[in-house]
Amino acid sequence: MSGLAFTVREAAWQTDAELLRAIRHEVFVVEQSVPASLEFEGDDDQYRHVIAIGLDNDPIGTGRISSTGKIGRMAVLKTARGQGVGSAILRELMQLAATLGIENLTLSSQLHALPFYRRHGFVEFGDIFLEASIAHRRMKRSTGER
Repeated sequence: MSGLAFTVREAAWQTDAELLRAIRHEVFVVEQSVPASLEFEGDDDQYRHVIAIGLDNDPIGTGRISSTGKIGRMAVLKTARGQGVGSAILRELMQLAATLGIENLTLSSQLHALPFYRRHGFVEFGDIFLEASIAHRRMKRSTGER
């Protein structure tokens, strides 16, 4: 079985917002029933974003990082999951953090995604909490870790 061919690049909210919103809408609003008002809080212009694009030039995944190192809104379309897209997005965000001099990364992971983030060197801390009625756990990682 051959893997999905795709590229990951930094995106600009000002020019790529429609593509980024479409991915997040499908994953969070449609699949996970997160209210659109919670998913799109109006702060996206304060983050650096990355986007995964398939060979057909369609967007298939995204993620973002704040200037303080908080990774969030990691989303991969259902048809592209299990093929390395999420890992490539996360690696791109971690590389962007290193380039920006951000030493410590944090994120809030849905419980089912904890093993994915552990594989990338993140460790849990704190209690389980609800965000948009979905159980999450905070995680952290140093950008210097491999």
